[in-house]
Amino acid sequence: MSVRSAHRGFATGFGAMAVLLAAAPLIGFYPVFVMKAMCFALFACAFNLLLGYGGLLSFGHAMFLGTAGYVSAYAAKSWGMTPELAILFGTGASALLGIVVGALAIRRQGIYFAMITLAMAQMVYFFYLQTPFTHGEDGIQSVPRGALFGLIDLRDPVDPNNPGATHPSFAMYYLVMAIFLAAFLFIHRVIHSPFGHVLKAIKENEPRAISLGYDADRYKLLAFILSAALAGLAGATKAIVFQLAALNDVHWTTSGEVVLMTLLGGMGTVFGPVIGAFVIVALENYLSPFGQWVTIITGVIFVVCVLAFRRGIVGELGAWWAARR
Repeated sequence: MSVRSAHRGFATGFGAMAVLLAAAPLIGFYPVFVMKAMCFALFACAFNLLLGYGGLLSFGHAMFLGTAGYVSAYAAKSWGMTPELAILFGTGASALLGIVVGALAIRRQGIYFAMITLAMAQMVYFFYLQTPFTHGEDGIQSVPRGALFGLIDLRDPVDPNNPGATHPSFAMYYLVMAIFLAAFLFIHRVIHSPFGHVLKAIKENEPRAISLGYDADRYKLLAFILSAALAGLAGATKAIVFQLAALNDVHWTTSGEVVLMTLLGGMGTVFGPVIGAFVIVALENYLSPFGQWVTIITGVIFVVCVLAFRRGIVGELGAWWAARR
């Protein structure tokens, strides 16, 4: 596939995705469900930047999602920050945590790298469980959304026919959509930049990249920090959307979920993590009446997909299209 046709394909896919997301609440999709899916899609895209293009498997990426959620929620509720500042503050906190964890883990490879990130994530989880400002298992609740830039009210409007009920805020929805699309374009630009090409070269053959003069550890550390910051952006946005920061966002099962989303959609593809995230969130949402069986059902689906679609949904579709052409 030529570079021009690849760019044309991406532009078409991105345009279709943007149109679908913009029209989703207008054609009957529940805005809260789509906002949750977009937050997890951004989380999965951030993880894919590290795993799919850097070859680094992190088993503790939920610590960045949860850290940003707690920090942004606390900043909005206790310090009265506006939503945009709270989100930026939470994203910065995750980036700083990414520097610390990356500096410790990046010199190891394979299973050792994965185990270090898991150990650090568990330490972060127990810290948030015990520290007073997170309120333990109750989490930080009733986080105020406030007004974007002090002008656009993000609170859910009250139903005039039922004063005790509210409708999802369209302003909040389109803010989440704008954050997701901007971050998605940023990730695409990083992947196709000289930095992204070097990162892929390190993944494919690290000794050869080092022999060409590239500092592999520095590139991998920068990729880790970028991935942590973008995962934090997803977590901070999610905390403002749901007005809640809770322990489940820091738990190791969330780290496992993002691995599932990435592999299911297609590791190393641009749109794959988005598809995987929407599929998993939809399954959890529509299969919720089955209780704990949801985990078993998603696990079976994951096993089937790994055996039948080893390149993920988007990867297999891309291979089929290439063979057809």
